[in-house]
Amino acid sequence: MTELIVMGGERVEALDGATGHVVEPASGAPMAEVATGAAPDATRAVDVAARAFEEGAWPRLSARERGRVLTKASFLVREHQERLAELEARNGGKPISAARGEIDIVANVFEYWGGAANKITGETIPIVPPGLDVTLRDPVGVCALITPWNFPAVIASWKIAPALACGNTAIVKPASLTPLTALALADILYEVGLPEGTLSVLPGPGSSTASALIADPRVAKVSFTGSTEVGTSVMQTAATNITRVSLELGGKSANVVFDDADLDVCVEKSLWSVFDNAGQDCCARSRQLVQRGVYDEYLERFAARTEAITVGQPLDEATEMGPLISSRQRQTSLDYLSIGIDEGARHVTGGDVPGGDGFFMRPALLADVDNAWRVAQEEIFGPVVCLIPFDTEDEAIRLANDSPFGLSGTIWTRDLGRAIRVAKGIRTGNLSVNSASSVHTEAPFGGFKRSGIGREMGMAAVQLYTELKNIYFSEE
Repeated sequence: MTELIVMGGERVEALDGATGHVVEPASGAPMAEVATGAAPDATRAVDVAARAFEEGAWPRLSARERGRVLTKASFLVREHQERLAELEARNGGKPISAARGEIDIVANVFEYWGGAANKITGETIPIVPPGLDVTLRDPVGVCALITPWNFPAVIASWKIAPALACGNTAIVKPASLTPLTALALADILYEVGLPEGTLSVLPGPGSSTASALIADPRVAKVSFTGSTEVGTSVMQTAATNITRVSLELGGKSANVVFDDADLDVCVEKSLWSVFDNAGQDCCARSRQLVQRGVYDEYLERFAARTEAITVGQPLDEATEMGPLISSRQRQTSLDYLSIGIDEGARHVTGGDVPGGDGFFMRPALLADVDNAWRVAQEEIFGPVVCLIPFDTEDEAIRLANDSPFGLSGTIWTRDLGRAIRVAKGIRTGNLSVNSASSVHTEAPFGGFKRSGIGREMGMAAVQLYTELKNIYFSEE
């Protein structure tokens, strides 16, 4: 059975009848057949979304009514958690325990925006002329939401929920490798009462499908999560129509460990800050900056824990790390491991490829890395971590900032003053102190420098999906 395109609530074939296979990373074998859209399908999706925005019910519902639909969706996501988690685990190569957690996040996101929908407000402004000056937050219009393959359901929800809460219509273009949960989420939204035409999900190659969406002058907003290189192209295409753009792009985040860090907590959390999802995470703390006083001990503990990671089948409850998404992504990780060794890094452990099917790779640790080397400057997007020694607080800040990226990061210290100074000094969009978690449903998320533009999540996301309108009422 072929998974069809969601076109405004209706399941349809691609106009040219094209289909493609989605591959299961743990086996390398086809998992599902999916209708594959192209530029004409993108135009059709924009037709539907533009008509729904101009004439349809969703933008004209009260904010409270929109919120009720999103809240109902959160309940239904939880009801179907196990089915969605299995779909995500198999399609994305994730351990089932991690996939369950991600579907829980999806439910939380819809629940948050269900409650936030009627709290999107303007303000009154005191002005000199007699009268009243107010601002409104108007929906921006048709939104093209382009999502990546590493966290398919979670990142789709980060975009769909605020776009809909603000009264927009939307088209999701999921990654070609992982379209299945985005299609399932659209079905859930329509099941709980989303009006016809409000949301479409259009699988297909980015080179044709996404490009056509971005170039269409009726698309008012593009939200893209993916590589910095593709993000550059998105900006260039969107510029023709002055289309609003937000970008969440690459990262090379620093995990800064000071001498006074609690290593009993720090090592375990730092390990998963880079090896979670097999390192395929733009927030991955793939540069571990460690003060020399604890460098040797930290390296020994980190290496031992890396070697103990259980790599296995996604649906096995004991699995801690699954396969990479594709043979190509695994090869990229292996290539960077070789590059790091050639540059002079000490290969401590990992990097071997188990026998059998699937795109598996043992997580790899490189020590004594120079921050100027390619392996420390370029995003790998795989299970390869670099340990970099430092001496002083100022050096730690300088090394953390010596990167073209600025998305996330962590500071490990029990000195509050130092934590404050270093957090202020590091130029990155999201930081955590004594925690590996810097992404929260309720808080803004986005990057500095080549890591992107705009802030998703939390009420800050309202700015991405609304236009600010100012109205002056004269007393005269």
